[in-house]
Amino acid sequence: MIALYPGTFDPITNGHFEIIRRASTLFGDLVVGVAKSPEKNPLFSLDQRLEMVNEVLNSFNNIEVAAYDGLTINFAKSIEARVIVRGLRSPADGQYEFELASMNKRLADDIETVFLSSGDQNAFISSSLIRQIAQEGGNISDFVHPIVQSALAEIYKK
Repeated sequence: MIALYPGTFDPITNGHFEIIRRASTLFGDLVVGVAKSPEKNPLFSLDQRLEMVNEVLNSFNNIEVAAYDGLTINFAKSIEARVIVRGLRSPADGQYEFELASMNKRLADDIETVFLSSGDQNAFISSSLIRQIAQEGGNISDFVHPIVQSALAEIYKK
């Protein structure tokens, strides 16, 4: 069964990695979909994000990384995914995620959404918070892979 874990991954964090690692043990094939998401004005280009995600996930043998544009549900259909995996960091994420899952179910009744809650050590990590800490010169080594830390340091040289 193919599952899809979609995101912008701007950049990929240890929180993302945790969800991906756990999802990879639940599903035979996991596609990590890196959304183009120009409306979010990502810090990193799509190619840079793909490169970082591939580097961080290179030890997994049942994970494919792929870029996509447009609706996630359409991408899920195109790769014949049966499941969309979503991470929940806190109850605050729940409302938005449940609305999204409900809409996706209306658009594609044969694709399920599965929620995985973040572990306590990653519940507060978000890409935007990581970017902000890095921009201010803070230590992000506990929150991202070294390749991501280097990429952020390069952008935010002070």
